[in-house]
Order: sequence, then structure tokens, then C-alpha cells
Amino acid sequence: MATDFTPLLEKHLERLRSLAYSPGTVRSRSYAVREFLRWLSATHGVASAERLTTEHLRSWQVALSRHRTARGEFLRPRSINKKIEGVRRFLTDLHDQGHVSEVLAGSLEYVKEPKLLPRALQHEQMRALLQAIDTTRPEGHRDRTMLELLYSSGLRAAELLGMDVDSVDLEHRVVTVVGKGRKERVVPVGATALRFIESYIKAVRPPLATDPACQALFVDGTGKRLPYHTLRRIVLRAGADAGLVEPLTAHMFRRSCTSELVRGNANLYHVSRMLGHETLDTLRHYVRLNIADIQKTHRLTHPRERDESRRNEDAPEPSM
Repeated sequence: MATDFTPLLEKHLERLRSLAYSPGTVRSRSYAVREFLRWLSATHGVASAERLTTEHLRSWQVALSRHRTARGEFLRPRSINKKIEGVRRFLTDLHDQGHVSEVLAGSLEYVKEPKLLPRALQHEQMRALLQAIDTTRPEGHRDRTMLELLYSSGLRAAELLGMDVDSVDLEHRVVTVVGKGRKERVVPVGATALRFIESYIKAVRPPLATDPACQALFVDGTGKRLPYHTLRRIVLRAGADAGLVEPLTAHMFRRSCTSELVRGNANLYHVSRMLGHETLDTLRHYVRLNIADIQKTHRLTHPRERDESRRNEDAPEPSM
């Protein structure tokens, strides 16, 4: 008996929620699978799991590689891999339920991504960007506070927006956030960000928080918890006002924070705990080291460089 994809997808998404995947991840996976199923039905007339073949999956990957966006651009490898990841996880679930074979579930392969260094701002750029925000308006003070906290503590956007007023401990200079997997962690806050948070809570937030039932730390013009699309607009405007050529994202504050901590020789284990990472390996996605950093590390740590600093007598004189 053929099994329609629709109830299988709903069951898959419910499983992701039960495993504490973030709402954003669930939405992203849902969109990727629904997009794939629409293509599968329109192109091959397939609407049930039992009719799905490896040829269909290969055909879909070819279609992804040829697809152009509304701006006429090909999809980036990272974007393609996100779609593949969503469909792969869905197929794995279908295999676990006995709807597709193990070979089919594992037949989708990721495309190779170029090894690009993640973007991060230098401290001087970040300082200028933050200082350019007009804090004479309540909304401007709120915006500066959010961005100061993102940069100071390396929070994810969802962690920032999910904070309540009682998430802040001014006395101990920390905030409590809920990260991936709904795991709570306590994160330190720097002096500048703390100063903005304190003044925001005491003087700026009260007139903005028109809904007394709302406990969100950061609220929008309606007094409700500030949504992600508003944060995104705030970040983009801050980057444009600072004269940045490339669009600024909230995640760049996290990368910039991490880069500065590592550049300042912070303990990598402590940095990883602060960011909410499960392993140290994840840090490689966030840390941007320029050639000057690498040369300095080489000069200070390689034993032959230390030999050179002592004028190693074994080194030959240059011939004339």
C-alpha cells in the first residue's frame, strides 16, 4: 500500500520538535522537504514513499545545481547542502519507519563547499559601528544595547531575542540564555554592554513595554517581544550607516566576538563553553585569523624562531 508523503512529513517534523530542535531549524527543514516534494510531484508524478528511487534523487540534485534565484544567480553550495541536509534527515526517518531502503536514505551526497574564512569585523570597525547608533531615541538605545550584548557575549540571535528581563543578573555581570537543544547556560557580559543593559532596563524599556504581561527583555514598537525580522532590519541599517560594503548579519557579531577572544589568547575551552558549543572543533567555523596573526604565532612559538632570536651560531653566513 502506497504511503502519502504528507503525514510522513508531519510525523518527521513532530519528531524534530520532540528532540528539542529550534523552531528555526524545524522551519528550515520543513521548507526544504516541502520544496523537494513539490518538485518530485511536478517533475516525476511521485507522491508516495514507495515510488521514490535513487534516480529521482540524482535528478533533483542536478536540478538544484542548475536552479537560478530570482536575481538570476546559481544557488551557493552551502544553500544546496542545507536543502540536501533537510531531505537526507527526512529520508533517514522514512528508512527507520520501513518506508524506504537504507541505500536510498544514504544516496544523497553533499556538494563540495569552498573553504572560505567566516566574515568578522575588526574591533575598530565594530567600535565605530556601535558608536554611530543614535541613542538619544529610546529605539536607538534599545538597538545599541542589543548589538553591544551580541558583540560582548557572542550570543546567537535567537538567544538574544529569547531573553526575559529576569535573564539579566546585573550584580554578577551575567545573563542566562536558552541555546540549541533548549539548554540553558550562563554567559558573562562586558562592562560596556552591562552599562547599556542597566540603563535600558531602568529608563528605556518601561515606556516601550506597553504590554504589562510581556516579560521579554527586548520589545518592539507594539510592546511585544522583538521578532527576528526586526532585529535583522536593525543590524542591516547599522551596517549601512557604518559604511560597510557587505550586508551585516547578527551572526557576524558572534564571529567577531569569538575572533577577538581567541586573538587575545583566551582559553579555547572557556570560549567554547561561553558560545554553547558541544566541541572545540566548532570554533573553526567562527574564528577568522589573518596572516599577521598566523605569522605572529609562528614567530613566538616555533623553536627555530627562538633559535634565530638568540642568533644561532650554526647558521651559515651568506656567501658573496
